[in-house]
Amino acid sequence: MRIISGTHKGRRIAAPKNLPVRPTTDRSKEGLFNILQHRLEFDTLSVLDLFSGTGNMSYEFASRGVSNITSVDQNRSCIHFIQKTATELSLNINSIQSESTLFLKKNLQDYSLIFADPPYDWETEAYLSLLQLAKQRLDSDGIIIFEHSNFLDLSQGDGFDFSRNYGGSVFTFFE
Repeated sequence: MRIISGTHKGRRIAAPKNLPVRPTTDRSKEGLFNILQHRLEFDTLSVLDLFSGTGNMSYEFASRGVSNITSVDQNRSCIHFIQKTATELSLNINSIQSESTLFLKKNLQDYSLIFADPPYDWETEAYLSLLQLAKQRLDSDGIIIFEHSNFLDLSQGDGFDFSRNYGGSVFTFFE
């Protein structure tokens, strides 16, 4: 895994093999950030990275100038890895160990961008339930992005904007 752009462009990050994760591929991440760089001003964002795993997406946002990032994952080893990597790279990432839906129910902060990469075996109903919870923590002009398998269609979700397919991964945008 590598950071595509920004202050840490080209930096490779080697995650421990024992983490229960499926990191977003560099190709998919590059496609996503090509879309985002034309729509957003990174230095004004507050980002919530749910199911953050290795922190791959959080590092990319931080490298591009986002200073308010919260990474949430229920796995303690993932959170420790994110904290360690953020410290090594001097990135301002607040990492929290919590189940993502529970975090959304208890947290009171609003975000301008919420990125969620739940397990690919989640059913459509679970994504739509997560979408409703995430919308409660979203700024009025914010964006929610789900990463999911190409076997899932989330276009019926409230606030659906568009989807982009990158190989086996799809990014679906909601406003």
